[in-house]
Amino acid sequence: MDRLLSTADAALRTLFVRPHASRACPTVPAEDTALSAQDKRLSGALMRVNHVGEVCAQALYTAQALATRDAGLSAHFRQASQEETDHLAWTAERLEELGTRPSLLNPLWYAGAFALGLVAGRISDRLSLGFVVETEQQVAEHLDSHLARLPAADHASRAIVAQMRDDELRHAHEAADAGGIPLPLPVRGLMRMAAKVMTTTAHYI
Repeated sequence: MDRLLSTADAALRTLFVRPHASRACPTVPAEDTALSAQDKRLSGALMRVNHVGEVCAQALYTAQALATRDAGLSAHFRQASQEETDHLAWTAERLEELGTRPSLLNPLWYAGAFALGLVAGRISDRLSLGFVVETEQQVAEHLDSHLARLPAADHASRAIVAQMRDDELRHAHEAADAGGIPLPLPVRGLMRMAAKVMTTTAHYI
């Protein structure tokens, strides 16, 4: 019961409470961010997509921590979730600075990611860790694409995205070292398709 209540609390906090980071937001103090209206809209849309990714990360790690019977692995997932909370806070703050809003479909994204994490965790711990490896690698690729698309003058967003990419790659390496197994090729393909639908929709809604 305690774990279920904690899981419900995590969902409510992710979706409805302003997140607080444990690390300072990455910045480039020497360079001011001055954006045109068009660049500001583009940055806002891209950072909204990145915020959705962090909502999903919270859901995945929370579900995986609930699903595993290994106390050490559960602690590993909770620690990764805490680091992802930094990303959630940074992207939420940046959305406010850009004068735009989070995705209206965040509860839907959270529910879908939670279901995937729970299924993977129930099958096996090694599969669950493999799911983390593949997810984080795909997210890192996605963040690289955003670094290529973000306006060159948006130093604030670029600093956040660069730090997020480094953290995601580290999470992938840690999950692989902990025993994650490669996912079947069709599963990886389906994950990419689902991510494409999510990122395309979140860009606008």
